[in-house]
Amino acid sequence: MTVELDWANLGFSYMKLPYRYIAYYKNGQWQDSGLTEDATLHLSESSPALHYGQQAFEGLKAYRTKSGSIQLFRPDQNAERLQRTADRLLMPQVPTHMFVDACKQVTKANKDYVPPYGTGGTLYLRPLLIGVGDIIGVSPAQEYIFTVFAMPVGNYFKGGLAPTNFLIQDEYDRAAPHGTGAAKVGGNYAASLLPGKKAKNTGFSDVIYLDPATHTKIEEVGSANFFGITADNEFITPISPSILPSITKYSLLYLAEKRLGLTAIEGDVYVNDLDKFVEAGACGTAAVISPIGGVQNGEDFHVFYSETEVGPITEKLYKELTGIQFGDIEAPEGWIVTVD
Repeated sequence: MTVELDWANLGFSYMKLPYRYIAYYKNGQWQDSGLTEDATLHLSESSPALHYGQQAFEGLKAYRTKSGSIQLFRPDQNAERLQRTADRLLMPQVPTHMFVDACKQVTKANKDYVPPYGTGGTLYLRPLLIGVGDIIGVSPAQEYIFTVFAMPVGNYFKGGLAPTNFLIQDEYDRAAPHGTGAAKVGGNYAASLLPGKKAKNTGFSDVIYLDPATHTKIEEVGSANFFGITADNEFITPISPSILPSITKYSLLYLAEKRLGLTAIEGDVYVNDLDKFVEAGACGTAAVISPIGGVQNGEDFHVFYSETEVGPITEKLYKELTGIQFGDIEAPEGWIVTVD
């Protein structure tokens, strides 16, 4: 089958593909799993996912290599993060082998929609875990649905690997102290819609959120993680119990140290110390690496490397990461899972 799409200009939008995976949790165990062509979830109107936000999700990608094969990037890490989120929301864990197998099945069944090598496109996978069933009180569900669907995507931020500007603000918090900030739950993203819209309406790509307790430290960049690079070749990302632990972020921490020889640090990033960074960026599965040109902080506008050019270390990190993901550079052991 030949799929005719403008592979180089996909954007980041939903597309209904032929197949998705679905599994049901009933009577204390996972059952009735497999591929389906039905893109509609059927659930009770009283499902806890709808009323009380008992739901979690993940995001990862499948990559077409130069030889034409398809591979996943560290899916076991997404599985483990979903398991931690499930524990936080009193949901059953999806075992790692089941999670990875589901992602492989969906990718293989929709392989004609994995963008060709060299286009910059990928197949984005969205695993989703939701509490369902006839419950109206505030309590965990007794039944659950786990599903994985997919769509071909391009760049999350317009322009791809090009600097964009962000807005630092302390009017809104992304998550509460000791809340669900470290879990990948829909409520965190619902809360970000209003501040994100305000930032975009004033010409910024998104909001940079500060720590909810003191509003003195950078935490996240919209729905991505922040990193900064100092003149002393330090690669620094924020640390906080309310930050979502990004697989991309931890991959970059490893690559910065092991492949580029930088000093990799996970620590506090104070908003008043931005001058020490010569480069900065946002990173995540969807964003990959998005260089930050400048940030608006109150009346002050701070420029990092450039508003128009990508910093040299950021570019090296991007090439190293994407080279591994697309199979052009040898990956650290265990990072790549081959689909076919």
